[in-house]
Amino acid sequence: QLQASGGGLLQAGGSLRLSCVASGRTFSTRYAAWFRQAPGKERDFVAAINWGAGYTYYQDSVKGRFTISRDRTENTVYLQMGSLTPEDTAVYYCAASASVIQSNLASQNAYANWGQGTQVTVSS
Repeated sequence: QLQASGGGLLQAGGSLRLSCVASGRTFSTRYAAWFRQAPGKERDFVAAINWGAGYTYYQDSVKGRFTISRDRTENTVYLQMGSLTPEDTAVYYCAASASVIQSNLASQNAYANWGQGTQVTVSS
């Protein structure tokens, strides 16, 4: 079970940190990721992190503005977002997979575990 939180309403240029906690006694995953879905659009890949080594991967549009990180002791993955624009407005979902491979990180079908989503709204 993944539980996402931290969304909100803010102005362009602002920052926000999303959190996603994995509940349960153990959390075994290979990658954790964030996706987002804007109104009327498909769910898109935002960022992913290798749970063990910490390698990170980003969609081009968020590179330099967003940072994905994880705390293995707390079973939590974070998405620090900065320099937000109205184009970042979306429902943000966390996901995890014990089997996804690096070449398939951006495919939502590769992830079996999903959080419920948290709304981020950026006003101009």
